[in-house]
Amino acid sequence: MVVAGRANNALYVYALNKTAQRLGLHRGQPLANARAMVENLPVVPADEKADLTLLESIADWCDRFTPLVAVDAPDGLLLDISGVAHLFGGEAVMLQHVREKIAAQGFAVQAAIAGTSLAARALARYAAGTIAPSGADRAVIAPLPIAALDCGEDKLRALKRAGLKTIAQVADRGRAELTARLGMDFLTRLHVMLGAEEKPLTPRRPLPDLSAAHRFAEPIVTQDVIRKSLHALSIALAEALERQGQGLRLLEAVFFRADGKMQRIAIRTGAPLRDPDVMLRLLNQKLDALADPLDPGFGFDLIRLEARIAEETHPAEASFDADENARWQIAYLADRLSARFGEHRVQRFAPQDTHIPEAQSVAVPAQDHDFDGTWTRKRRESDPPLRPLRMLEKPEEIHFVTASVPDGPPARFQWRQCSHDVIRAEGPERIAMDWWRENPRKRLIPSSERLQRIKLKLLPDPVPPSRDYFRVETRAGMRFWVYRDGQHLHNDLAPRWYMHGMFA
Repeated sequence: MVVAGRANNALYVYALNKTAQRLGLHRGQPLANARAMVENLPVVPADEKADLTLLESIADWCDRFTPLVAVDAPDGLLLDISGVAHLFGGEAVMLQHVREKIAAQGFAVQAAIAGTSLAARALARYAAGTIAPSGADRAVIAPLPIAALDCGEDKLRALKRAGLKTIAQVADRGRAELTARLGMDFLTRLHVMLGAEEKPLTPRRPLPDLSAAHRFAEPIVTQDVIRKSLHALSIALAEALERQGQGLRLLEAVFFRADGKMQRIAIRTGAPLRDPDVMLRLLNQKLDALADPLDPGFGFDLIRLEARIAEETHPAEASFDADENARWQIAYLADRLSARFGEHRVQRFAPQDTHIPEAQSVAVPAQDHDFDGTWTRKRRESDPPLRPLRMLEKPEEIHFVTASVPDGPPARFQWRQCSHDVIRAEGPERIAMDWWRENPRKRLIPSSERLQRIKLKLLPDPVPPSRDYFRVETRAGMRFWVYRDGQHLHNDLAPRWYMHGMFA
């Protein structure tokens, strides 16, 4: 059986089993040729998205060995085990352990260890099980066939035409010759594979600033043991943060199950945190609030706490400033509520640098520290008039407006099916819209046609009109904030009036 993929509007062999290999088929072969070689060849379409999802799940499982894991699609993973191999009994023991565990999940595994990712990749495919000694990548890689270079079909054909069969023969050629015929990228790839140049691994997830992990000899399943482990890890992580003079802003707990599955929970904080008791309290609240409760399955064999985002901070001290203490209490309250209900359900308003009334604030998560704007507390004589205490989420149009022309306040209007007679009015206060945000495509429409479309409400005015705001008091004692959208005779259209807020 083969799996068929599509590239350049042509079908090719994406994957195949051992039976198909014994029949002479190979990966990358045109599907038409494969069908010509094998009669009634079973073919199934490739699902590359599902394959990538499966590969990502295996990468999640590999996070238990090292956080430096990169996906080498479509069928490979790269792990940087520098400084961690001794935790698993050495490189040979670790390699055997990884191969056995992944094979137990039903996968065919080929693995190798080398000084560079490209060398390990080539050895895994053409000399599986090899462990290259430190500094000996060139000697181990040299006997491999040129196909191990994985440099593309065109470059492979060029190497074959030149009579080159092994990587050693390619490496013996002059630098200028290889660059001229195959390009600088090929030469760089060759040097990295031979260990002459370094190319650091790019992990699929950013490395945490600090972390603490607990490995269990036997998988744990009870909630009491899990929470005790989280407590111990919180203390260890807090001590590490204190040594670095940092506090975390994003805490992530990672639970590795014995059957290979993994679950992450993340907690964001509104202020730098390194109190272990607070960490544990937030973790417990998050665990209790999970819609899909934490399922240990056959047990967790590893739990890790990660400070994904940390920043410099100072020890929290009691302050005589009531406002400062209140801010800390509010930040802690926001953390607790966000952990229980979700960070996007607990919000605050952040000021925006704009003069448009309905856009002067935006709702953001209460823990979001990227909005550093401040609200003006003291008014100056040059400040605009006071805004209403209550503003409508969206201005509502008012009808049957009687007003003096051209810029007088309304004398009578109807809003929400109620008529109002105005006895006092202040204004106008003119607020211009963002005229500089005009869409250039609207200019392509002829002026006569554009005006007709505007009249038929098929096209908005390409130049947003200014607003004239009035503070009015009705005969019933109600005070409103209304505005006229545009001016009289603007584009030959009568202006519209809107209700925007109510005063106390």
